[in-house]
Formats: sequence, C-alpha cells, structure tokens
Amino acid sequence: MGNMIINHGLTSFILVVWMSINIFLFVWFYFFYDLGEQFYYTRHLLGSALAWARAPAAVLNFNCLLILLPVCRNLLSLVRGSFMCCGRTMRKQLDKNISFHKLVAYMIGLMTAVHTIAHLLNVEWYNNSRRGMYDLLSTALSDLDDGYNTTYLNPIRHIDVNAQQNPTYFAMTTLAGITGVIITLCLILIITSSMEVIRRSYFEVFWYTHHLFVIFFIGLVIHGAGRIVRSQQNLAQHNYTLCKDRIEDWGRVAECPLPQFAGGAPGTWMWVIGPMFLYLCERILRFIRYTQTVKYRKIVIRPSKVLELQLVKAGFKMEVGQYVFLNCPAISHLEWHPFTMTSAPEEDFFSVHIRSVGDWTQKLISMVEELPEGTQGPRMGVDGPFGTASEDVFDYEVSMLVGAGIGVTPFASILKSIWYKFKDSDPKLRTRKIYFYWLCRETHAFEWFADLLQVLEKEMEGRGMGDFLTYKLFLTGWDQSHTDHVMVRFDEDTDVVTGLKQKTNYGRPNWEKEFEQVRKENPSSTVGTFLCGPAVLAKVLEKKCAKYSDVDPRKTRFYFNKENF
Repeated sequence: MGNMIINHGLTSFILVVWMSINIFLFVWFYFFYDLGEQFYYTRHLLGSALAWARAPAAVLNFNCLLILLPVCRNLLSLVRGSFMCCGRTMRKQLDKNISFHKLVAYMIGLMTAVHTIAHLLNVEWYNNSRRGMYDLLSTALSDLDDGYNTTYLNPIRHIDVNAQQNPTYFAMTTLAGITGVIITLCLILIITSSMEVIRRSYFEVFWYTHHLFVIFFIGLVIHGAGRIVRSQQNLAQHNYTLCKDRIEDWGRVAECPLPQFAGGAPGTWMWVIGPMFLYLCERILRFIRYTQTVKYRKIVIRPSKVLELQLVKAGFKMEVGQYVFLNCPAISHLEWHPFTMTSAPEEDFFSVHIRSVGDWTQKLISMVEELPEGTQGPRMGVDGPFGTASEDVFDYEVSMLVGAGIGVTPFASILKSIWYKFKDSDPKLRTRKIYFYWLCRETHAFEWFADLLQVLEKEMEGRGMGDFLTYKLFLTGWDQSHTDHVMVRFDEDTDVVTGLKQKTNYGRPNWEKEFEQVRKENPSSTVGTFLCGPAVLAKVLEKKCAKYSDVDPRKTRFYFNKENF
C-alpha cells in the first residue's frame, strides 16, 4: 500500500481532481439548464434533452482546454526543468503526458457522443413542434416571428411541405449543424486512427489524420456562433407562470407581451484560446529548429536493419535518456518521428539508432543505403531534446534498467555517460549500483550494443568495480540450430552471441527472482526501475515494484518509471 502511494499517489490525486471538475461541470450545467427559469419555454419544446446537450458541452470545453497541453513538448521540458528542485514524484507526472492526453481524448469522445445524440433529438423535436405535432403552447412558441429583439424560439423557421425540412437537412444547412458534423467526423477519424494497431503498423496514417485537430479546433470555436439554444430575455415583463395558459393574449395585454428569446454568446473560444496560442508557439519553435543546420558525423548500417546516425548541431545540449524528433524533408515535410538518443551528454555529437518498422524508417534506411560512401546524408530537421523518465536515473542509489529490443536506446546513453563519469572520476555520481536487463528476439540485434558493454565491462574491472554494473541479456527467440551451436561452445569463457563474459540467458526473465535478488542485495535503498518497452511488460514490472517495496521508508522501495512518446 505504501508503494502504491509512492508510485501512484499524486497521479491518483490528479485524476480525482480532473474527474471531480468534469462531474462538477456536468452537474452544474445540467441543473442550470434543467431548472433555469429563462429556459422554461425552451424545455417545453425539448424536454430534458436540452440539459443533456448543454452539460456535455461544458465538459467538452474543459477537456478541449487540456487536450493540447500534454503534447506541447517544449512547454513540458521547461516545466520539467523547473521541477528539478522538486521531488521526483512531481516530475514523474510529466512523463505520463501521453496517457493523460489519451484519457482526455476519451472523455472528449464520450461527451461528443452524448452532446450529438441529445442535439439530434432536439432538432427532431424542434421540427415536430414547427409542424404543430404537439400541444398548443409548443405550436405557439414555434410560430413566433422573427421580429424586433429576435422574438423567435424555434430555430427551424420554415416548414417545407416537400419534406425537405428534416433534421438532416437542418444539420447540413446551419452554421451549428455543419460545424458539428465536421468536428464530429474529425474526432472519429482522429480517435480511430490512434488505435495501437494502426499507430504501430501505419504510423503515417495516424500522423496525418491526427492533424485534423486543426480543423476540429477551428470548427469548435465557431460552432456556438449559430446560437441554436435560446433563452427567454423578458422574464420580468412576460411571466411564464401567468402567461403560459393565456396564449391568445400574448402581445395583446400588458401583463403578457410576446416572449423574447436570444441565443447565448459563443464561449468555447475563451476556453481554448490559451492552449491554442501555446501550441502555435510550439509549432513556431519547431519550425525555427527545422531550419537550423544539422550535419552528419557518421552513418552506420547495423544488423537487424538498424541505422545509426551521429549528428552535430550548433548549440545542441542533451541529458541522458532524452529524445528528439526527426524530420526528413526528402520523405515528408510534415512528418516528425521520435527517437531516443543513444549518445552521452559528454560526447561532442548526438546519435540515434533507427529500426526499420514503418514506411518512413524504411524509406530513410533505403535512402542512406544508396548514398556514395563518405557523403552527407539527406537533409534532417531536429526538434528537441525533450526530457523523459530516464533523465532521473542518477537520482537513485540503485537503478534497474529494462530494455526490450530497440527500447535499449535510452540505456545506451545512460551507460555511456556512466563510463565517462568513471573516466573523469565525477564526484557527483550518486548511483552506486546498476542492474541492466535487455530482452531481444534475435541474436544479431545484440551486436551494436554489445560493443559498449564490452568497453564498460573492461573499465569496471580495471577500476575494481566489477559489481557496479550487473547486466543480463535475454534472448527470447531462437531455433534448434542456434541451441546446438551454444551447447557445443558452452564451456568457453565468453558468450557465443555477444562475446561478453556474462552469458546470454534464453527465455524471459523470472521477475520474481530478479526483484527478490535486488531487494536482498540492497536492503535499505531507493531503487528506480526504468522501462523502455511494451505496455504488457510495464504492467508486470509495475506490479513487481509494488509487491517488493517495503512499507518502512528505511528499507528497500522500488519506483517505477516508463518511457512514453
């Protein structure tokens, strides 16, 4: 329970506050429209669907205010830097920006569905009232003419005897209707293209479709300008309790003048103008960085279709575990893709390792493969660097680093930096023990990273610090011929796969055993567990962090951290 509070206490508090605000806005505006006297006549035409349309709109405004903030990467990096003096728990919340972005998007989707269904019912009832299908009061309210001070209540002003005037026709010929259709279609496309299967396999579809948010926000700002929902303006002169049963006297006697109505002024722009401005600044900064010159120091094609780019950019400064967004105009001027840097801050360049997993990466690798030797690669735009959870690795006495496949990249940066810190005898290094786990499907995927581990292995032994780094490599996929080869050379001092003294393990780690060992070897330490890998593994490690943490703060506690893009 204690570790659950450590790892999730602030997150849970933020979610409770967020949900409480959503509930408050929904309930407040529901009763405002369901009980407000100025909406009495409007409710007579629409019933409770009026409140069911307006309450979700208030929640939508609040969440549309929030939706852009988690993807303002430069803003988050600025805030993260401001929190360096604060506790790691506060900074960890910023690493969950994409999760919060998704959560807010789901709320927007849900509220849009409720809002749309309620308004479809409203338009149907407006139309029926205009045709005189309900009581005398509904007909009288719908027959009010456009006059001085906009007397009318029912926005459907004409009856089409040819049956053209139906809810669909109304929705497609009014400002509120057409913008509502457009922003709903945009939202459907954005949410469906964000599904994991599409985002992983067809990233370009996700990327381009996601930029429909521009149309969504433009439509959202002008959606309310149609002023479809109208309220009574002359309650003092026209008391509905007295006049609702004296329809024939409306406008003829002083105590019952014609009721006058007006639509509410659009207010969504006040909610979203701030985030839209911040996001615009974000894009301008990205464009400025895009125009800055990036030079290639080295280009290497590694096994498993992994491309290593060593790049140089004036004024570029990074920290361990950070990532950048890359843009290659020769492929697309619009697409930016995130990659964790594998270089250390102490180096005079920054590097990324790019695996061939989609159209963009395949095109880039093919383009580089065709380059004459020794020439510069295609023009590259770099946005960043941006902070991640791995930045905090040196804040812990003990760190467990878990990488899966290409997810090893942030830890390459960390381990290189450690090598430099030992080389320079950095007195600020607080970390005294690192456990590194790398899970990989194929043997040749180990090659490019094994070189670094060999250097570290020799460096630690030379300094008599062989126990500082404990690393375990796990091969999760192999065939019979490989197994036979390993059995034949099992007695050799170095591993068949990596050439390291530490032998490669076959199969997946027994995390119960690994966490038990770490806790036993570090009985009174704060352990940071860092993962760059799939969500399934994240759930397993998070549970193990909770299970093996001691309630007593003087004993071993595990803090879970995950890379998010």
